Amino acid sequence: MPFPFALPTTSAFSFSSSFNCESHPSLTLNASTHRGVMRDALKKHKRLPAASQPPNLRSIINSLNGYLPYLVAVDAGLGTKPLLDEDINVVLISTPAIEWRPTLSDNAIPGKETTRVKVQSLEYEIFFTLSTLAYAYSLVARASLHPLYVTSGAVLGAQERTTAITTATKHLLDAASVHDYLARRAESLNTTPPCADIAPSTTRALASLALAEATLLAVLKDDPYPAVVAQDRNKNDREWMYRAPDIPKVRAHLFARLCLAAADHAAQASSLCQSPGRGLSRLNESLLRYLEDLRKTCRAKACRFFGIDAELSGQTGNALGWLRCGLQELGIELQETKKGISLSRLRKDWSERREDKKVEKGTSWGADAGKGEETRVIEMLEAKWSKENDTVSNHELSHCITAVAYTTKMLTQTVPPPATLLSSLPSGREIHSIKAYQLPELGRQSLEAMRAPPDRSDDFGEDNLSSDDEQKTVVGVPIGAFPGTQADYRSDSSRPYY
Repeated sequence: MPFPFALPTTSAFSFSSSFNCESHPSLTLNASTHRGVMRDALKKHKRLPAASQPPNLRSIINSLNGYLPYLVAVDAGLGTKPLLDEDINVVLISTPAIEWRPTLSDNAIPGKETTRVKVQSLEYEIFFTLSTLAYAYSLVARASLHPLYVTSGAVLGAQERTTAITTATKHLLDAASVHDYLARRAESLNTTPPCADIAPSTTRALASLALAEATLLAVLKDDPYPAVVAQDRNKNDREWMYRAPDIPKVRAHLFARLCLAAADHAAQASSLCQSPGRGLSRLNESLLRYLEDLRKTCRAKACRFFGIDAELSGQTGNALGWLRCGLQELGIELQETKKGISLSRLRKDWSERREDKKVEKGTSWGADAGKGEETRVIEMLEAKWSKENDTVSNHELSHCITAVAYTTKMLTQTVPPPATLLSSLPSGREIHSIKAYQLPELGRQSLEAMRAPPDRSDDFGEDNLSSDDEQKTVVGVPIGAFPGTQADYRSDSSRPYY
């Protein structure tokens, strides 16, 4: 958590090949220049190892924010909209042909990279660019949260933990603002999007997803139990030798309602992403599975907090019932939490170890939307409370040997069935709201400077390779060769036979 988005790549494009701006002749050149910087940054990011990509996200965001003002200016000129009370006159010369490689659409051929889609409208160029910016914000939030789940290093302090969660929340809300802007902008479009990545239903779903993840972080900031479970798995932790983990009381009922609100957002996102068929018109299974897992995790967390609220009130039976509701929401049978050797437990332990390795490597971790972590927390509480509910102290037995049955009845509480408790779930409670996103605009000084004619030609579309040419190599002039004699230095296998 959050979802591990992959950033798309795009082909080279020259704005002067499709647009002409009479009022600001240098606008197309500047737009092509900044788009080339953005494209190069995305290509370099894709080639980086997975562990080296998080530190590079800041440069991706800077390149996207550097390109957007010029893209917005060209779009405003096409629509004859004044920018900073200044008219921009952009004329369409020919239909633009821009290619983007989607990363959320389903792949019709498994194991093969998704084919690129052709964008012939500046509107969908804006959609792809802003979607990429929102993905980058979510990935920055993901990188901020990574130290919370690493169990091989030192345990984070309370202040460091709070800072990481606050930073991640800010970036998730920024991502939600961008997705929400795209969803509202799509309401005025009458054309069919080229792929599911920028479909109106997808942008609305991703806004709900980011809001659900931000809501869960509001709970995580004051939830001590995941940190206790992670600390118990940390081999470098020595705090258990001299003191027990500090588990403060939490506002359990409030947190439960926040989790239910997050579950509603995740359910809405999941329903918006469901579409028949395969290929570019449908989203890939990894995102659909993540949305459903997130909904289950949110409801399981709500059940756990209702159980904590009941246990604080002395209702251990109801507390255990809520924990079993949480396991049921996660799709885990209660028998799997019992000790012993079984195929299901071995499979579960192997899955947990594999997830821990992903966290340590920093690659594709959290793809289960926190199901594994929540399962560990519920299992820990279920084992602790079951022992308290089922055990009769030796002191009581020594004084009440003849009244063992009566004592057991007084100390042990009945665990209600999950269906009875789930029927009493209240409504969710919101804590965050999505702020309106404002497109970045050029400054007045930059706009005035572009009234001058360009100092060079706009040939970015011809000199740069497309994103499909990443594996191609260019053979240069051999060292020491006389200019124009490259063919004489080729190997016999590469020479044509006559």
